[in-house]
Amino acid sequence: MIRRMLIVGTAALALATLPAATAKAPDGAGYHRVPPAAFSVVAEVQAKAGKEAALREVTLPLIDLVRSDPKNLYYFLQEDREKPGHFVFYEVFATREDFEAHNRMPYVLDWFEKIKPLVVADVKAMKMEVLQHP
Repeated sequence: MIRRMLIVGTAALALATLPAATAKAPDGAGYHRVPPAAFSVVAEVQAKAGKEAALREVTLPLIDLVRSDPKNLYYFLQEDREKPGHFVFYEVFATREDFEAHNRMPYVLDWFEKIKPLVVADVKAMKMEVLQHP
């Protein structure tokens, strides 16, 4: 938890110190696609020791599958460089309903089944609201 707070705090500090011209999103960056109060999820899962490659193998296909969902606005799958097998997902949907529909997709349900023997614990998800400056 402390590590996560340090990472978030460091990222916020880095953004806050950028000159205004640099911090402004360039045209075409896609931020216009995100509606006010969009529903986002930051989730994480950790592979059991020795199962890192297997978890990566069953998880990588999610990138194309989720990004092809017309209700998905952004999806990033990340792996901790210092702790292989620790995956963090960042997903943005316009609404909670869109996210819940996504979680009922067969490929998502299948992924949850496939990872059961590969992970230390269930996927931990923080359900967030995307904030925007007026």
